[in-house]
Amino acid sequence: MSKTSSNKKKLSAGQREELILTLRARFEKNMKRHKGIEWPKVEAKLEAAPDKLWSLNEMETTGGEPDVVGQDKKTGEYIFYDCSAESPKGRRSICYDHEALESRKEHKPADSAIGMAGDMGIDILTEEEYRDQVFLYHNGAESYYAARAFRGSLKV
Repeated sequence: MSKTSSNKKKLSAGQREELILTLRARFEKNMKRHKGIEWPKVEAKLEAAPDKLWSLNEMETTGGEPDVVGQDKKTGEYIFYDCSAESPKGRRSICYDHEALESRKEHKPADSAIGMAGDMGIDILTEEEYRDQVFLYHNGAESYYAARAFRGSLKV
C-alpha cells in the first residue's frame, strides 16, 4: 500500500470546487493545448472521478499546473499533463526509483520519482511525451538535481 492511505485520498467539497475552478481557468487560458475539447465534458468526467480529482490536486499542489492536452480516441479519457513553465517545485531533489534511493549514501533525497508518482496516482511522462529528457539524459538513476523534477500525466 502507498504511503498515503486511501481514506485520505479524498478532497472536501470546497477543495474539489476550488480545483475545478483552477483547472477551468487554465483550460480556458490555454485553448491551443486542447483544440476541439469542450470544458463541460471534461468537468463531467472530473466530477465522476473523485480519485482522479485527488491525483490532479496532488499534481497542482506540487507545482505541476496540470492541463488537458488531448483525448484518448479509444477510451474517451481526457489526458492531463503537468504544464508548468518550470520543473514542479514540489517534486525536485529526488532520484528516479527506490533502488537508486536506497543506493544513495550521501545527500539522500527524501523520495524517488517512481515512488512519488505512485503515491500521487499518476504516470511519469516518457521521453517521447516530454522531450527535455528529465531523468533520461546521461545521468544514472541515482543522480538528482535541485532544479529538476519529473512531470506527470493522468487520464480521466
